[in-house]
Amino acid sequence: MASLIAICEVLGIRVGTLFEPPATSLVRAGEGRPINFGGSKVNELLLTPGTQSHLQVIHSTVEPGGSGGDELYTLDCDVEFVYVTRSRLRLTLAEESVLVDAGDAFTFPGREPHTWANAGDGDEQCQVIWALAPAP
Repeated sequence: MASLIAICEVLGIRVGTLFEPPATSLVRAGEGRPINFGGSKVNELLLTPGTQSHLQVIHSTVEPGGSGGDELYTLDCDVEFVYVTRSRLRLTLAEESVLVDAGDAFTFPGREPHTWANAGDGDEQCQVIWALAPAP
């Protein structure tokens, strides 16, 4: 350990720097880490590194009839950002319900009770990008 400390002193870096995750991260299409925030008929992929504490980005594919459930829930984050890339998502908050179409974005406090559902036509999947800050 003394040798490691000496080398770091010569290089002018902290020892902890050697153990920090890289500052950049590339996740190729379809290669996100599978996660499960709950809900039914949904496939979720984490697009940010698990070590990233400032921001969490998730790609969700919501099958027809898929939802976050009937009960409103909260997440331990300051803000949630929702961007629908395909079809339509119904986002239900305590005081309102919003239809978010492909190309639309919606931002709300993450601690506000909410749920969501695929509101697309027929057998259409809904594709959603969620950004949560800080990461819950």
